[in-house]
Amino acid sequence: MFSLGYGTNGFANHRLEDALRIIADIGYRAVALTLDHHHLDPFDPDVSKKASQLGSLLASNGISVVIETGARYLLDPNRKHHPTLVSEDTEVRIDFLHRAIRIAQDMGAEAVSYWSGIKPSDVDDKTAHQRMLSGVEKVLVEADRRQVKIGLEPEPGMYVQHLAQALALREELGNPEMFGITLDVGHCIAVEPMNAAECIRQAAGLLVNVQLDDMRPGVHEHLEFGEGELDLVGTLAALAEVGYEGVAAVELPRHSHAAPEVARRAWTALTSALSAAMPPFNWDVVGDMDHPWLVDAERRVRSEPAAIRALFPAVGRKVGRDPLRPETDPQGLVHGTVDDLARTRLLAALADVLSPEELTEEITELYRYGDDAERRGVLRGLPALPPQAVKAGLELVQDALRTNDIRLVAAALGSFAGAHLDEHSWRHGVLKCLFVGVPLAAVADLERRTDPELLRMVADYADERRAAGREVPADAVRLLEVN
Repeated sequence: MFSLGYGTNGFANHRLEDALRIIADIGYRAVALTLDHHHLDPFDPDVSKKASQLGSLLASNGISVVIETGARYLLDPNRKHHPTLVSEDTEVRIDFLHRAIRIAQDMGAEAVSYWSGIKPSDVDDKTAHQRMLSGVEKVLVEADRRQVKIGLEPEPGMYVQHLAQALALREELGNPEMFGITLDVGHCIAVEPMNAAECIRQAAGLLVNVQLDDMRPGVHEHLEFGEGELDLVGTLAALAEVGYEGVAAVELPRHSHAAPEVARRAWTALTSALSAAMPPFNWDVVGDMDHPWLVDAERRVRSEPAAIRALFPAVGRKVGRDPLRPETDPQGLVHGTVDDLARTRLLAALADVLSPEELTEEITELYRYGDDAERRGVLRGLPALPPQAVKAGLELVQDALRTNDIRLVAAALGSFAGAHLDEHSWRHGVLKCLFVGVPLAAVADLERRTDPELLRMVADYADERRAAGREVPADAVRLLEVN
């Protein structure tokens, strides 16, 4: 699930530490940090150390972060947003974006956002395009080196102002892995031929940052929710629909004069919209809206890691056991259950404070001595493991795949297995799903990892079922037909 956040460019009159405290106290679980003179100055000789310290502080409090690069007079005190990727002196902007990527790496940020800039009146389209292409290529070199994703934001009035242009540029560059999309949903209202929800669906899988605000058609003015024509409920529903898991932060850069009040109003609007967007899942129970018990449990785990041994078994009683998507996933096999999600958050808190060795031992014990629900929670929380603990995580996945518990099998083949399980075991895991009745929608990375050998195995399985006069699972038929 995505994390709701707020942008520090909406707190331009606050010290950064004060802004972050207010944002967190309101309830936001993420921050979009605009690098600026007084907000983690990228030209400060000690910025790497400061970024690392700030990143650790945010992580310890469960706050995600993305880096924004739209400060107005950071690079040129006389010209707002200058220079850009399409102006003559592009190297200044490229150097700044390189610095932003290094800061993002130091902080553990999820992505760096950037835009093209306004094309100078004396520059033709061909020259602007070449400058943009060359500039992004250079920025991607640093992004690849640091393994930091960069999100190109289509911006009204700029050289790249439409989502289609950003997607075309990515394709022209060969669809690089680190090239993502930042989408401001207000911009969709202002200049796109489709609404925000459709923009989200079009960019699905490439979104690395989402900015939330309201706007009116044809007017590039960031408004509070309800002042423009954004369908906030439909927009948030679309983010959930496409499985977006990054930061979705409020973007109100002209509201710093009343930042705390505006941030609170935005929070109220967002929580109300989420409740309407995703019934019957109760966002006041768990997730970004934060049930008091879960918030307290996370804090206890961070201050007293051993407390998780008592808290982990209590999750279901405290927050509930309902499926997250009961209408489409009544057993919670694909998207999991409320208690699965809560346990995942407790494991993420644990990962913030324990060494890899300690974390490996603790998670192994939680799985070994837990009931089926606790084991599912561990399996769904495995993506929180550091690289040093992957081997132990794979052992737990293999153990779950030896059972016939459909919830354990489904949880075992989530994103952790998709990324780390060897081909032989993964293929047999897919077959296990077909055997026991787990929908293949629960298998992470199925499309990417499907290969001729898996198709051969599934075809043999289907032939055996037909020969025995038994029905072939619809998922098996679909897998073979699609491929």
